[in-house]
Amino acid sequence: MSKILIIGQQADGKLDSGVAKVVAAARQVGGEIDVVVFAKDGAAAAAQAAALDGVTRVLQVDRTENDHALAAVVAPQAVALARKGYSHVFVAGNTFGKDLMPRVAAKLGVQQVSDVMAVHGPTSFDRPIYAGNAIVTVEAPAAPAVVATIRLASFTAVGGGGAAPVEKISVEAVLPTHTRFVSLAAQKSERPELQSAARVVSGGRALASSENFKKFIEPLADKIGAGIGASRAAVDSGYVPNDMQVGQTGKIIAPELYFAIGISGAIQHLAGIKDARTIVAINKDAEAPIFEVADFGLVGDLFQILPELTSKI
Repeated sequence: MSKILIIGQQADGKLDSGVAKVVAAARQVGGEIDVVVFAKDGAAAAAQAAALDGVTRVLQVDRTENDHALAAVVAPQAVALARKGYSHVFVAGNTFGKDLMPRVAAKLGVQQVSDVMAVHGPTSFDRPIYAGNAIVTVEAPAAPAVVATIRLASFTAVGGGGAAPVEKISVEAVLPTHTRFVSLAAQKSERPELQSAARVVSGGRALASSENFKKFIEPLADKIGAGIGASRAAVDSGYVPNDMQVGQTGKIIAPELYFAIGISGAIQHLAGIKDARTIVAINKDAEAPIFEVADFGLVGDLFQILPELTSKI
């Protein structure tokens, strides 16, 4: 029977929402599912993990060095745990997971399976290649362990209601001294986080300026409680910061509702939204590729359409 270790990312006592989707992938593998929380004081995040449906046990590793999630610091601890009989090690395929898991795989001497989007069995998975233009089924060696990142857009989060036991443990691992936390500079927003938002409004280069993002995109997003994204062209033009970029080289998302405003629909952008449930496109170019994937399309001037649309909501 499989024994799966999920590395549960947390920050400020809050478990990352992506963990619930990783648990969903683990349940398709089958077997025991342990979630480990590395923190300075992980009691709150561990309790949240324990409530996830399907979790067998939660391991709480409290250590001063874990106060800030650094991949170089977490990796040796995760490897020490993985060697205690785990058949699988999973983590969310977000920025942290993509930084952490190659280190874990290298220390375990295995090849990592990246961006798992479907589970066929304990060692058989689907993952995208060629910017999502093709899906390949891979077979991973079972020993010493299957190490994988999970594509969050491909799985539906498990619900709550669980009551897994929480165990405080210590992990014997030598931590590196070459990497240390200095400071964190992050934009704070009351809007939903882009990768977990149920609704997302994205703007493209057609917005023409950062001021227009604030004037046209933000009011619509606020009206419907949406996160805000952008195309790579808008980011490269300096209209918005790069953490808002949606697409192959940005964030892969799967909201219930996605607005593509002034976005032509380059293949790299489409790779990031292909799992969105409903796509609404507004563009003045009737031949824009975005209309080929949109559920609803409106051809027209976004500077006239958006104010009217926003006012009617």
